[in-house]
Amino acid sequence: MSRHHVLDSSPETIHWGVFDPGLKPVLAVRSGDTVTVNTVSGGRDAMPPPPHVVPPELLEIHARCAPRAPGHILTGPIAIEGAEPGDVLEVRVREVKPRADWGYTGFRPLRGALPEDFPYTRLLHIKVDRARGVALLPWDMELPLSPFFGVMGVAPPPHYGVVSTIEPREYGGNIDLKEMTAGSTLFLPVFNKGALFSVGDGHGVQGDGEVSLMALEMCMSGTFELVLRKDLSLRFPRAETPTHLVTLGLHEDLDQAAKQALRGMIALLGELRNMHPADAYSLCSLAVDLRVTQVVDGNKGIHAMLAKSLLK
Repeated sequence: MSRHHVLDSSPETIHWGVFDPGLKPVLAVRSGDTVTVNTVSGGRDAMPPPPHVVPPELLEIHARCAPRAPGHILTGPIAIEGAEPGDVLEVRVREVKPRADWGYTGFRPLRGALPEDFPYTRLLHIKVDRARGVALLPWDMELPLSPFFGVMGVAPPPHYGVVSTIEPREYGGNIDLKEMTAGSTLFLPVFNKGALFSVGDGHGVQGDGEVSLMALEMCMSGTFELVLRKDLSLRFPRAETPTHLVTLGLHEDLDQAAKQALRGMIALLGELRNMHPADAYSLCSLAVDLRVTQVVDGNKGIHAMLAKSLLK
């Protein structure tokens, strides 16, 4: 019988700035268990002025922890019993909801899509109406929330050692795929015993591209059903929404990322429908949408989306 677990963020349950295959798990679960993870976001310099309330656990993390590298505060890792290299971890996103009445966004020099146009630092704190599900922008505009986690990933291959949380790679990480809202599923290849799943970088809302470097960064709570798949084999993450199949491409060059995403979709169509690669390639031209996931995380992202209704 599956169990439900709750994992809160604390100095003992977070890692800051890095993925590290040597980290010990802070929670162990069985395949099919659900976990509610209460995450936090932001360093000291991103904290809002009163009357905004900062979660006390985030203040404690600031007081007791230092980032190992520039990057995100992640909660985990969570070990899944029986997971071994070569397996696949299916992460079913059951719920995502904000934990605070504020978020922040902005940009900084040398980062983002237009660093030559905005060579300075700007940080905006934005009020969030959780009851109405909107962000109250300072230029008299309301923006509907569509919360998701920018970072969901397993531990990287052991030979990588310690790596930054900023660049997304084959183990997932900072994918920033805005389709990963409640009801979606992320499939991650496993590289270490236990898989070692971590999550963070809550986003209240984000446009494709995340062009300034930041979405609406927020403390977020997520509930995940973690399912171990020994019947699948993946070299790269895939995703699924209630309406679409999604394949991912990650590369410094967006053209190369697009090729990765397309090759992933062609391979997926071969698996699901036994389609000849040439037929799948033609279908991609007719029915698959290529979208820019993000252009600001070192390894840029393209995702290919195919409506599941076409495969019925």
